[in-house]
Amino acid sequence: MLIEVVKSKIHRVKVTGADLNYIGSITIDEDLMDAANIIRGEKVQIVNNNNGERLETYAIPGTRGSGEVTLNGAAARKVAVGDVLILITYAQMEFELAKNFNPSLVFPNEETNLLT
Repeated sequence: MLIEVVKSKIHRVKVTGADLNYIGSITIDEDLMDAANIIRGEKVQIVNNNNGERLETYAIPGTRGSGEVTLNGAAARKVAVGDVLILITYAQMEFELAKNFNPSLVFPNEETNLLT
């Protein structure tokens, strides 16, 4: 039996941009993506702590060390620059494997979105 579990989480990052005219996705500083084991094109659930919105899109890497977290396309309407987000990815795995699986949890600096 397969179950879906949290694979990774980037906890409490601030939105640095919202680009309505881009073709969709979320741009994430590549250092944050690496720390959370998120890859280009991976589905990401976005939880907005400021307005309660929850949405899904896919990740694209942003400039390393920039702290960038930009919502692109229609998702840009669901955030404002400065909103605090939680970014979550999930994985399907066998039940027994999931019992001992440890997700990648990343807690960047809440002011800069950089790894400390």
